[in-house]
Amino acid sequence: MTTTSVSEASISEERITPRRAAVEATTFSIILALSFSHFLNDTIQSLVPAIYPMLKLSYGLSFMQVGIITLTMMVTSSLLQPAVGFFADHRPRPYSLPAGMGSTLIGLLVLAHATSYPLLIAGAMLVGIGSAVFHPEASRIARLASGGRHGLAQSLFQVGGNLGSSLGPIIAAFIVIPHGQSSVQWFSGVALVAIMVLFGIGNWHWREMVVPRRRADSARAAATASASRSHGLSRRKIGWSLAILFSLLFSKAFYQTSIGTYYTFYLMSKFSLTISQAQVYLFMFLGSVALGTLIGGPIGDRIGRKRVIWASIWGVIPFALALPYLGLIWTAVFSILIGFMMASASSAIVVYGMDLVPGKIGTIAGLFFGLSFGLAGIGAAALGKLADTTSITFVYHVCAFLPLIGLLTVFLPDIGRNLRPAKAAAAAGLLAPMSGKPALEFAD
Repeated sequence: MTTTSVSEASISEERITPRRAAVEATTFSIILALSFSHFLNDTIQSLVPAIYPMLKLSYGLSFMQVGIITLTMMVTSSLLQPAVGFFADHRPRPYSLPAGMGSTLIGLLVLAHATSYPLLIAGAMLVGIGSAVFHPEASRIARLASGGRHGLAQSLFQVGGNLGSSLGPIIAAFIVIPHGQSSVQWFSGVALVAIMVLFGIGNWHWREMVVPRRRADSARAAATASASRSHGLSRRKIGWSLAILFSLLFSKAFYQTSIGTYYTFYLMSKFSLTISQAQVYLFMFLGSVALGTLIGGPIGDRIGRKRVIWASIWGVIPFALALPYLGLIWTAVFSILIGFMMASASSAIVVYGMDLVPGKIGTIAGLFFGLSFGLAGIGAAALGKLADTTSITFVYHVCAFLPLIGLLTVFLPDIGRNLRPAKAAAAAGLLAPMSGKPALEFAD
């Protein structure tokens, strides 16, 4: 990209032309469409753990067997996501998103009509495959459509999933549990709506990203090489930083899966709540996770990712340590605060990783989401075994110490705050004149 084109792009940020405004509106609508699709995807996915109490009673399952269902779904997704992300970086497939949702739809129908434990496992595996295709590719497209507002885009994308996850317990409490396992198939219409939305996103991705990319590979490669040197970190430092981020994911995944999978059992055991009552408390926790995710990303754009991660860690630790010793009301209050503060770092961790390794957006997204899913699955099985051996209350005494791992954040390098979005886009060559008209050219 020439100096002249950078200057023209910088000047153009002072004048928002109708065409540029239309382009920005279009990309923002894509982010919202991805968020809505994430909402639908995770609404379906959240039905699986939400009906665990019913499945446990119906099939006579142990906590370990319940954990293995989660393990199957999460590990299937975990193993496939990095490969899907790596492939998407090199050979984008715009219509892979609706195809992945098709796998989720089939898995949903299998779970609705399963008559044995192996069929439950098979249905969970198909849902995991759909999730593996969805998360890295959708996250990559959200960043491409961000216009430089990476934290905001990632937060909007992730909050859709959080909202969907929070609906699972409510759906289970008021629809699935009263009407039985077969009522899960009623939500196949949700999957069909998601497929249609994702097909539209695929059309946009093909029109705006894939075809222009074939005409601009050399320019984009130069921009990526320049960006990769922007933080000035050695390969060794990048490797250690990624290892620290993975440890944060371990802490976060194990703690959140302890809530997502076993919180209802904990409340039923300690406070003698019914299944429906416990599901409402789980919904409040998951709702706070959605709110924390939404707020954390834009703040990270303004003050830096590391500061957001630090605030999240220090905020969670005292509440997590106190949670196992509280009564019902304070347990609900503290769990909401924990969910909010822990989730505020979600997008910051992912975007920090993307900033460490620019140009590998799909790979990093697949690696981070895949690791999160895999660790959550392993955590569900391990904590289930621990609950069978000891008690569900003891599990929460152990998990109270997990957020302390987040203190490793002190060793993360401060790679600085983002430039203002329009300036960042201009500096990176994202805004360039084409055919005499301003247009957005996104670099991954």
